Amino acid sequence: MGTVPERLIEAATRLFADKGFDRVAVQEVVDLAGVTKGAMYHYFGSKDDLLHEIYGSLLRMQTERLERFASGSAPVAERLHAAALDVVVTSVENFDQAKVYFRSADQLAETQRLAMRAERRRYHERFRSLIEEGQSNGVFRTDVPADLTVHFFFGAVHHLGAWYHASGTLSAKQVARHYADLLLASLRLDPPSPTPDPPSPTPNPDPL
Repeated sequence: MGTVPERLIEAATRLFADKGFDRVAVQEVVDLAGVTKGAMYHYFGSKDDLLHEIYGSLLRMQTERLERFASGSAPVAERLHAAALDVVVTSVENFDQAKVYFRSADQLAETQRLAMRAERRRYHERFRSLIEEGQSNGVFRTDVPADLTVHFFFGAVHHLGAWYHASGTLSAKQVARHYADLLLASLRLDPPSPTPDPPSPTPNPDPL
């Protein structure tokens, strides 16, 4: 059955994903979770707190995993590839949590909205640090700012909810591998141009 907070989060996630955050009453959440309002308010002060925790739990899990990849001993390109693959897989596996937040984040109270943005920014900064490491080591191209690369990649990740379906032809891992491959390809240094053969010397004309 899970703990009371877990049941509330699961119920709220399902309802917010199906109906929208603003169309769900607290009573519906507690009814689906099989608890009382008093039990809910013991753990969560409001629907806002539920929404904050729905995405917060996913982001904390992804941040912990990112830190393990980032602090590993593998070459930086391998660590970045693993981190990029992981964030796509975990986002797809927790689709409702991610979709609920991105659809409803602007309805959070300002303090909670700013706190969540700060947590996301810390995640993106750690991800960016891998790109900057590769740039400093001469592994990745430096003509595109690391910040821009991060925004580009996560823009695509956050758009997954608009088109990805589990019943589609690609699995979560296949999509993740394509995303990670595309990120690494965009950072790869261009191979040096081949040195042209020197021109053949012009023969001296026969002396008169």
